[in-house]
This record gives sequence, C-alpha cells and structure tokens, in this order.
Amino acid sequence: MVLKLSSRLLHLGDGPFDQLNKLLSSINPEGNKNIIDLSLGEPHHVFPRTVASIISKRESEWGKYPPLRGSQEMKDAVVGWLGRRYSLPAGLIDADKHVLALSGTREGLFLIAQVAVESTLGQRGFLPKVLMPNPYYAAYPGAAAGAGAEAIFVPATSETKNLPDYESLPPEILSQVKLCYLCSPSNPQGSVADTNYLKTLISLARKHGFVLAVDECYGELYNSVPPPGALEVCAGMDGGSLENVVVFHTLSKRSSVPGLRSGFVCGDSKIISEFARLRAYSAATAPGPILAASAALWSDDKHVEDARLNYQARFDQSERVLSRKLSFQRPDAAFYLWLEVGDAETMTRKLWTDAALKVMPGSYLSHGIGGENPGRKFIRVALVEDEETTEDALERIAKML
Repeated sequence: MVLKLSSRLLHLGDGPFDQLNKLLSSINPEGNKNIIDLSLGEPHHVFPRTVASIISKRESEWGKYPPLRGSQEMKDAVVGWLGRRYSLPAGLIDADKHVLALSGTREGLFLIAQVAVESTLGQRGFLPKVLMPNPYYAAYPGAAAGAGAEAIFVPATSETKNLPDYESLPPEILSQVKLCYLCSPSNPQGSVADTNYLKTLISLARKHGFVLAVDECYGELYNSVPPPGALEVCAGMDGGSLENVVVFHTLSKRSSVPGLRSGFVCGDSKIISEFARLRAYSAATAPGPILAASAALWSDDKHVEDARLNYQARFDQSERVLSRKLSFQRPDAAFYLWLEVGDAETMTRKLWTDAALKVMPGSYLSHGIGGENPGRKFIRVALVEDEETTEDALERIAKML
C-alpha cells in the first residue's frame, strides 16, 4: 500500500518545537525571572530600516502577479552578490537560467525532493534514498517523506568533525540515492565543510547521479574565515560545470529579516528549470515589493558585516562565561551553541523550571539509530538576543551546569 502524503508526514512524528512545547507545557518557571527564549533561530539583530521604505515605495506592485522565477532586479542582485561573496568568474551564473527566487528556503529545501526523487516506488525493489546529516534541519526528513523516499541519516558528530561522511556509505546505498542534503555552516553545530570536502561530495553526486542540495543559509555568519560555497568549488572543477548541484540562500539569517520570507536557489540549469515548472503548480512567488527589498539587501554587504560582528561578540561572551564550567568548543560559524550537558531533556526542563530559560534538546533535532540518538546529550542555544539578555542567559546556564 502506498501511503498518501499526509500519512507519510504523520509517520515522522511531532516536529522539534511541538516536542519542546509538550516537554515544557506542564511546567511553570519558578521565581520572578523574565523568560528568555533561545530555542528558535530567529535573529533579533536590527535589520536595515530601508526595507520598510522600499516596500512602501513599491506598493503599486502589490496589485501585480510577480514573475515566476523572481524579478530581474532581484535575480541580478543575487548574481552580483554570489560573485562578490564567492569570487565567481563572470558569466558562471546566468540570472535567467541558474537563479530561482523562493519564498524563504524552507519551502525550497522541501520541494527540491519533488524534483530530484523520481517515482521508482515498487519498480526496482527499493525506495529511492535521500541522504541527510544527523542532526538535521527538520525540512530534510519531511522532504524525503513527502517524496516517498527513504531518509538515510548519516552521523555528523565529533568523530566526523560534525559533518556527515557520505563517501563512506556502501556503493549499493549510493547507487539508490536521488538527493543528498548538506548544511554548511551546519545547524546546530556551526561546522564548516572545507573545499576538499565539497569537492569530494560534488564528485560523488556526479558519479552516482544524484542531486546535491547545499543549504548555505548561515554562510555569511562566521567567526573569522569565510566558509567556501559549493558554487565556488564547482567553478574550479570540470570547467566550471554546475551539474548536479544547487545551493540555497536566505535573507532570514544574513539580513535578520525572517519575516520577509525571501531566499533563492541557484545551480544546475536543468534542475532549476524543473524546479520552476514544479513551483508554477505548487508555490507562490514572493510579491514585487518583497522582491524589491530583497534586491536591495543582496546588494548591500555593510549590514551583514554588522550582524557578523554582533554574533562574533555573542560567541566571545559565551566562551568567557561557559568555559568556566565546561570544555567550551567555539563554533566556526552560524549563531548556535551545541552544548554537551548530559541528558538534554532533563537539562532543558531544569533550565525552564529553575532559570526561565528555553533551549532546544538536541535529541529533537536528531534521529535515533540503534537505540542511540546523537543529540541526546546536547542542547542547542540560539544566540539571537542582545548583549545584556545573552549575558543573563549564559549566566543562568552556567549556574545550572
């Protein structure tokens, strides 16, 4: 029996935030401390105020359907930013062939599975496979389930430098793979895939004929060294071919505007063309005023430098406060702490009960294999608040450790 989409998604169980709500719903924090919520990766850094004025100036476009692939203005801004950020050679990215606007990247990361996973259920004796890191972003297993594929969770732990070792998978598994997700910098660990890692994975995708979807949503938020991008690595391989590779970027993290719901996917023109065809049936393009504001944000790098310095300062705070109580490992990028605390659910309840602090148990971001969940001992802490609030939160954590 082939399960309908809603049933396949139901088999995934509750999402991480539903699980967290259930864990804490019966608990009232003690004392009079103000509640601090660091469970969600929602940037509170001040976003450029020009966003509102641009949307206001382009208000007449609310009355028009936007172009399916996004406005030319927005796509050209994306090409310009990719060229600056990753030193891409001129002409590598064609705005009309390689770029597709998205209403945030979660939608795109989910729908890419509908493009990549062919309907082989029951035809070849196996379900098509979708590879993903473990821990993972919830959209990845959801996408696999939605496409009727089998999710293959590949450990991304300290033993593998917090990146999945896809190359070590057996050939019989790799031959069945249709889609592979990589998040770099990674959520939740903040680890970065270097050029050699990306080159190996791109070669693996081309050898076995699967789509490599690289989630680079945190690529602008790093400590010191800018993380390499998959398109940057493609430019130095096989004559600069983008074959089998697509990357996802969003303004939610880079520009601190998660409510704008604006991002893009860029890469292999054949995949982008199929993706655009799918979205013509299934998803709405961001409105014109949003695309105009997005173009302005992709064209401006100064506000991103400010955000990056802000998160670097939050990591400095974390290292100063928490290194007193544990062996603190500063992440390479993103804005999360991945703290080993013993039993994550117990510590999450304790932090909520005794310190009015909400964090995310790592086990809710990971898949248990053989009775062992790689996130069981960790909590994820999103460093999205201001300096004073962050200091308060870190001291509460330090007191509980």
